[in-house]
Parts: sequence; C-alpha cells; structure tokens
Amino acid sequence: MLGSLLLAGSRSPLARRAVSGLPLTRKVVDRFVAGESAADAVAATRRLTGSGLSVTIDHLGEEVRDPGTAVAAAKAYVSLLEELRPLGLGDRAEVSVKLSAVGQALDPGMALENARQICAAARECGATVTLDMEDHTTVDATLGVLRALREDFPETGVAIQAYLFRSEADCRDLAGSRVRLVKGAYAEPASVAWQSKAEVDRAYVRCLRALMSGTGYPMVATHDDRLIAIAESLAVSAGRGAGDYEFQMLYGIRADRQAALAAAGSRVRVYVPYGDDWYGYFMRRLAERPANVAFFLRALRGK
Repeated sequence: MLGSLLLAGSRSPLARRAVSGLPLTRKVVDRFVAGESAADAVAATRRLTGSGLSVTIDHLGEEVRDPGTAVAAAKAYVSLLEELRPLGLGDRAEVSVKLSAVGQALDPGMALENARQICAAARECGATVTLDMEDHTTVDATLGVLRALREDFPETGVAIQAYLFRSEADCRDLAGSRVRLVKGAYAEPASVAWQSKAEVDRAYVRCLRALMSGTGYPMVATHDDRLIAIAESLAVSAGRGAGDYEFQMLYGIRADRQAALAAAGSRVRVYVPYGDDWYGYFMRRLAERPANVAFFLRALRGK
C-alpha cells in the first residue's frame, strides 16, 4: 500500500512541491543522486570505476512537454559523453536515456533524432546507450525507437520490466541483444502487470532464463541476493563466463554488495543518476524498499 502511494506521488505536482520544499529532502536525495551537474557525474564515475565498478549514467528528467527542454536533454548527454571521452573508459561508462526526456511524448521522430545524436556521441568514446523503459503505455513506442536505432547502432540496449505480462515474450524476442532486466518501478494496473512480490520474482526468473539462454548480453538489475544467485546459476547452465553478462545496481544502494560481487570476479555496473529534476526518480526509490522510507524519515527527524 505504501509503495503504491509513493508511486502515485511520483507523478503528483502537489506532492512534488511538498517533498521538494522540505529543507532536509536534499540530504536524503544525495544518497541516491550523484549531484546536479555533469562534473558531479564525472566525479562519481571516476570514483566508482577506480574501485573496479562500471557505470551507466542517467541525466534525470522525464515526461518532457517542451521541444526546447528535449533538445537540451540530448545536448546534456552529448556534453557528458564528451567529458567522459578523455577518461578512456569505453563501455565501462555508458549512458541510460529515458525517451520521454528527449521528446517521445511530443514527437516520436524528435525522440529518435535526439537519441541518434546521443548514440553517435557514445560510439565516439567507445561507450553504449541503454534505453530506459517507462510505464506500460510507452513500451511499443520505445521498442520501435530501439529497432530504428539498431539499424545504425546495433549495440544499443534496452530495459525490460519483468512485472509486465508481456515481458517474457519481449525477452525472447530481444535475447540476441543487450537487455537490462529490472523488476519494474511504475504503478501499473493488474490488467497488465503482476502485483505481488512473489509473482514479480517468478516473472523475473522466467525473463532471466530467456535472456541467459539467448545469444545476447543480459544485464541483471537487482539487489535481491536470491535473484543474484539464480542469475549466477542460470549463467553457468548456459555456458556463460563472467564477461558474458553483468549485474547492475543503483547508486547509493547496497554499495557493499556491489563491491563484493566485483571482488569475486563479476562485472558490476552502477546506475548513476544526476541532475536537478530528481523528484520522480527519488520517489520511485522510496517506493521500492521500506528501508529507504525509514532512512528518509530518520533524516527528517534529524537522527
């Protein structure tokens, strides 16, 4: 129930104003967001890659309704990639892009063109792009843009949300490419998505099995130790080595587990968000785990 309320709040202008106006909110946001500038994102990238991790960087923003803002978001990604290029990190530092941030709600053609510019900049520094997935109403449009991008940039990845009923079939279709498998972080109706944790976990394993048995590159996005163990077992069964898939975790969550997996030889990529439009992302992180809410409340109490 609390998670559903928080997810609903992630799209509420009233809740946005209330939460953003709390003096101590920024203290908690700093746990999940690397900072507001590209320099902050680059600094976090240097620190994480220096400790043996990889990163994927998200310039925060979504549901853009203004063409100028969409163009600015694309330019921000291009500028970020230009700053990353001298570091010589290659695909150890890639970017994640929400198509709604670069114009999807305005014009699919605009979103595609903006995404093409980002993909071209990523290729220049040996990096890759992964398209984030948003709510279920955007899945077909996102996969359409993905197909168009892959005509010139076949390395482009995409996120698939396991809790949607359709996702197992989507994973089978995409099993020859780069796919980030997530549980799902939007408030979806029972008509399109599994609702209970047990159902979502089972759906995640079914999707994971499809990806591991394919010829592509699975990106296993989870903080759940049980699902991590299942992923490792499925990888062995599929004859995959440590470099044939990777784990992904969020910035600020289970840093100790990230380090332990990397030390054991797994490839681990940290999802690093930055920017001043942090509200929607922040609320979804609170909704995912009660511990995050408790952390927020303790900060508000000044403890």
